[in-house]
Amino acid sequence: MKNALMLYIKGIAMGAADVVPGVSGGTIAFITGIYDELLRSIGAIPGAAMLLFRGRVRQAWTAANANFLLVLLGGILTSVVSLAKLISYLLDTHPIPVWSFFFGLILVSVHLVGKEIQRWDLSRVVGLILGVAFAYVITVAAPVQWSSSGLSLFFAGAIAICAMILPGISGSFILVLLGLYPVVLGAVKDLDVAVLAIFASGCLVGILSFARILSWMLDRWRDLTLAFLTGLMLGSLNKVWPWKEVLTWRIDSQGERTPVLEQNLLPGSFAEVTGQNPQLLLAVLMAVAGIVLVLGLEWFAGRRQPMAQSV
Repeated sequence: MKNALMLYIKGIAMGAADVVPGVSGGTIAFITGIYDELLRSIGAIPGAAMLLFRGRVRQAWTAANANFLLVLLGGILTSVVSLAKLISYLLDTHPIPVWSFFFGLILVSVHLVGKEIQRWDLSRVVGLILGVAFAYVITVAAPVQWSSSGLSLFFAGAIAICAMILPGISGSFILVLLGLYPVVLGAVKDLDVAVLAIFASGCLVGILSFARILSWMLDRWRDLTLAFLTGLMLGSLNKVWPWKEVLTWRIDSQGERTPVLEQNLLPGSFAEVTGQNPQLLLAVLMAVAGIVLVLGLEWFAGRRQPMAQSV
């Protein structure tokens, strides 16, 4: 029961992160020590489904690690349903403290994941640099406009769900870059079953295939893969920097303006450009709170072993 409760709390944290644009639930899975098991469990679903079709229900349940997945999913859904409005409200009314909190959270996560790398050499450094570059390019990329055809929605679902399980990259932000975020959000609000079914099919194919690939890479080239994933988180700090100037806007499905392209500013420049209080002291305190929370989660979860052995 204690392990299940802790896993449920980790699911709540993942769901809360997924609600925030630019923050990935994969980051939370990584820093709480369940990333490896999550990938293995998702990758085992096709094999478990084959067992289920043969009537071997108990073996299928065990093969898919269904207890783990259901408890984690329960936490994620609880968080999304209960915290979505609160986090959205806080991002609208108190953006600097909220982004500062996530900046501190991801910053200390870079250290925690990086220290899992057993040996640094040139290949690991290159992997780290490539991860930083990849995440940075995605966070500053100008949005494009994919068509809303069935094929586009299918591939958008596959890409977005892959991004969601990668630390440092938000699936919802990928949809914004593809120009399909309003389409998918509108389908959810209108319960457009046809659009949602196509999108969900892409998500299913994407997560089942990508999770197995990523798990295989962690088994075969663990240090190199960890270096790349560490770089992803480091590069994503650009997205969660608290002080920004909005360069371009878009109109969302509710007719409200939302930022598209932004540039980071120093606190002093932020005050000059926007005329707003940079709230520097509060921002520092919230970043420290994020760091303390992650270190506390690591201590509470008893992560004193390599992640491959974590639960």
